[in-house]
Amino acid sequence: MKNQKVKISEIKLNPNNPRLIKDDKFKKLVKSIQELPEMLEIRPIVVNAEMVVLGGNMRLKACKEAGMIEVPIIIADNLTEEQQREFLIKDNVSGGEWDFEMLANEWDVEQLEDWGLDVPEIEKESQQKEQTEKLVPYKKTHVLISCSADVFFEIKDLLQEIKNIQGIEYESTSN
Repeated sequence: MKNQKVKISEIKLNPNNPRLIKDDKFKKLVKSIQELPEMLEIRPIVVNAEMVVLGGNMRLKACKEAGMIEVPIIIADNLTEEQQREFLIKDNVSGGEWDFEMLANEWDVEQLEDWGLDVPEIEKESQQKEQTEKLVPYKKTHVLISCSADVFFEIKDLLQEIKNIQGIEYESTSN
């Protein structure tokens, strides 16, 4: 495998790449490349011996959109046809999940969105969690109903329904 910088016009998009990038995400990718082009040096586009992209199709499109003339590449000329197909998929599979709680607590949500991360309502979730943690622990509330025996027989069925509700403790006494 060889690392080098080549003219962007020498690289061919891979027509068999099953990944897509929609308008908003594409704009975010272009912006991130414009703001931090050094990222491409660290994570170059991977091509085969024919200069067809194996990894980085969307980055290549974004580089073209950003007006770049040259981009860093790695030529993976030692892969079989089957290995190239496997690489194409494996390079696009995310191997993990985001810890949104950590992101909400330790990162700036707007900055994460600017960098292209689709952030769910983690800020709201975090705020809700904080509010929940501030709640006073639940204490039981006691309700006393005093009534005559005649009224008790009228509301007996209603009291039975209440008794069947989960979390309700029911006690009846008479004097």
